[in-house]
Amino acid sequence: MNIWDIAILGPMINVMIVFSHYLFGSFGLAIIVLTLLIRSAMLPLTLRQLRSSKKLQDLQGKMAELQKKYARDQQKLAAEQMKLYREAGVNPIGCLLPMLIQMPIWIALYQSIIRISGTSPDSFLSLSSYLYSWDIVYQALPVDNMFLGMNLAYPSILLAILVGGSMWVQQKMTTPIAQDPSQQAQSQIMLIMMPLMFTFFSITFSSGLALYWLASNIFSIVLQYFISGWGGLRPARNKPAAGGVIEGKKVVKKK
Repeated sequence: MNIWDIAILGPMINVMIVFSHYLFGSFGLAIIVLTLLIRSAMLPLTLRQLRSSKKLQDLQGKMAELQKKYARDQQKLAAEQMKLYREAGVNPIGCLLPMLIQMPIWIALYQSIIRISGTSPDSFLSLSSYLYSWDIVYQALPVDNMFLGMNLAYPSILLAILVGGSMWVQQKMTTPIAQDPSQQAQSQIMLIMMPLMFTFFSITFSSGLALYWLASNIFSIVLQYFISGWGGLRPARNKPAAGGVIEGKKVVKKK
């Protein structure tokens, strides 16, 4: 066995089996509890990400002013934007760090589900080489793959839709409202592409992995709500035109 199997895959397989034993034999509940534990362990990093996203939203007005002021000097614009980020204590790239850290967890979780559920004779036979010599591990096997009428070893269309929808809500809450049309278009593309990509992954891989993504998305949505409210889900407020006030949907000029 290599370092990956010893340090990551082996512990995750045995922990999930033990969790399922104590959680009424439910493999699905074991995945949800494991998700909550992983996200709780990453909470300091996640809070930093959410606060950075909130600061990015607050900087959109100043960013629009810089883009207007240095529209013809892209080099100067980039320098001023970086200066603004430093002054606000924001690292735009840092917002992606929690997702990058979770990628090895996704891979290990997928491999664990395939081996524990025993979808093929080879995967079931290879499971024995990862099991610890704990009585409780052998008592819990074989685990029950069924959860809410779904076999977690195979894809689920329902879970895939829920993963895509919850990821759209999460993205919408954290996406800053851009003043620049080009940035606004890029934000809209990301708002659509990320949910579609994870929906495709959920349809392709086992629904146990989709269950992890769904639980993780819900955790992020609740956390984001307590940090900054509904964020981008709030309807945009109409702003009055210069020299006018808004009455309903019409702008009335001041006399």
